[in-house]
Amino acid sequence: MERDPLAVDPEVMRELGYRTVDMLVDWLHADEPLLRLTSREEMERRLSAPPPAAGESFDEILDRLGRDVLPFATRLAHPRYFGFIPGSGTWPGALADFIVSAGNIDTSWWMGTAGPTQLELTVVDWFKSWLGYPLDAGGLLLSGGSAANMTAMACAREALLGAMSDRVVIYLADQAHSSLARAARILGFRPEQVRVLPVDQQYRMRPVALAAAMDADVRSGRQPLFVAAVAGSTNTGAIDPLPEISAICRERGAWLHVDAAYGGFAALTERGKGWLAGIELADSITLDPHKWFYQPIECGCLLVRSGYLLRDAFTIVPDYLKDIETADQEVNFSDLGMQLTRTCRALKVWMSVSYFGTDAFRAAIDRSLDLARLAQARIEASETLELLNPATLGVVCFRRRFPGVADEDDLTRRNGALIEALTETGDGLVSSTRLHGRFAIRLCVLNHTSSWADVERVLSWLEQAQAPDKPDPDVPPLSRDRHPTVEEHMWLSRERAPVARLRAIPLFADLSDEELARVREAAWEATMATGDVIVRQWEPSREFYVILEGTAEARTTDRVLNDLHPGEFFGELAALDWGAGFGYPRLASVVATSAMRLLVLPNGRFTSLMRQVPPFAEQVQRVVRERLPRV
Repeated sequence: MERDPLAVDPEVMRELGYRTVDMLVDWLHADEPLLRLTSREEMERRLSAPPPAAGESFDEILDRLGRDVLPFATRLAHPRYFGFIPGSGTWPGALADFIVSAGNIDTSWWMGTAGPTQLELTVVDWFKSWLGYPLDAGGLLLSGGSAANMTAMACAREALLGAMSDRVVIYLADQAHSSLARAARILGFRPEQVRVLPVDQQYRMRPVALAAAMDADVRSGRQPLFVAAVAGSTNTGAIDPLPEISAICRERGAWLHVDAAYGGFAALTERGKGWLAGIELADSITLDPHKWFYQPIECGCLLVRSGYLLRDAFTIVPDYLKDIETADQEVNFSDLGMQLTRTCRALKVWMSVSYFGTDAFRAAIDRSLDLARLAQARIEASETLELLNPATLGVVCFRRRFPGVADEDDLTRRNGALIEALTETGDGLVSSTRLHGRFAIRLCVLNHTSSWADVERVLSWLEQAQAPDKPDPDVPPLSRDRHPTVEEHMWLSRERAPVARLRAIPLFADLSDEELARVREAAWEATMATGDVIVRQWEPSREFYVILEGTAEARTTDRVLNDLHPGEFFGELAALDWGAGFGYPRLASVVATSAMRLLVLPNGRFTSLMRQVPPFAEQVQRVVRERLPRV
């Protein structure tokens, strides 16, 4: 009989398994930094090598893993990991992943994996009941929130539209997760088909702005298709006003999706259930069990209120899959999403819940909420730290103040340097964000391993450490040029402003001759008469304007925001790239109050200047900080 070249003897399998578990337990409990910074050159020196033709000893493999690989993997479960959205899994969940990998379980088909498939149906039913979703809702587990958001967007398009159309529009707030921008780009939505809307003072989507933007699109012959609300934003933990947004979507026939990847499992707690009121009204919901339900990565979830729409959107049965078609009560998960072959993600959820019980998960989530509020109180009591946004879910945003320093750019540099310095210690991790243009330190309490002592240790360090004098580490999230349209090329045949005139404009005063020449090549001049509407609120145009001569006023439907004079600029909010080439619509109308000459910069050229010319970007960002909260 021919020998299997990849076979391992059962006793050897047990021995290797025991040794691997021993190594893992030692590594997980070692007193090591949560993060080690290193270079690509260093990692190539350690790990770049051709594959061995003959096998190596397992001891040597484990030694190299412990020496050259695992020390350079961030410990997401570390009790002082407060950056981004942390993740501390459970040991039963990890063992479940080991079981799934050892069995090579593929949950694409009922006929081959009825047991694991039913586990997934059971887990999805748990999630539906916690969120108040109907029993006939559908759902499936995916790799994470990004896949769930894209699956929801695709399902909505198929349910309400069918083939892609240039007329349809999707809507989201500027606090929405970047995966929604990626999903829109992958699915073929162009920049003018995505409306990024400003938020209120609590960083929530404004229903009035949403309704106004949708109605403006309807008047222009467009079709509102998809609204992405947030239940637990990454920046602040904000939860959008879901009942009001749901009513607006119902009135206008749009699909409401709620991205609850971070905050959804707060529904297990009494206070979280109150905060999430209205989530049950959504057409679809994204959840991430590998965030606040403490599962090993990867584990995401999409729930769809009308479950049959998933099947309608994704079922494709070629001849080679006819043998696995299901009866009415059976489920092939490959018919409900993008993946054909797919791993069993339900086992880790089922094993974790079965081992600990839901009360333990509820207590862990409640503990995170308590720690975040204690952190807020600690910051408010500090003479040095300044609260920028109160604790929402597990997120607190703040910054450090410095004696005699009021300039926002200087505060940004100093706080950014503090974050870098803390990261370099390996003893704690926080992240940064911008709130209405202001740089903020962001502390997210989520890990079940964290205690008050851990929170206090990081806050005390940030409060007392000396901030190194380093350049501003913040780089605006601007993208490269995106194939300008023919209209954007019209500057080639238009009048260009003389260099001397540009040099006299405060926005360009600090630019070098080379940078100024770059502006001159990109921009053109335009004239306006008194009463001309230069930009109209909610329209999707994205040019940037500098006033050379004349005056204008910026206004919304109910008030005048400000008067604009020579040397000032407008249109910067719509011109900024929110992500994937998408951005705000016009958040206000600008009307000429006299004859005007304007310098016009197309969106693609504006983003290039923001990226390539720091003095230009700094002045624009300073104005953004002032104007965005007012609109």
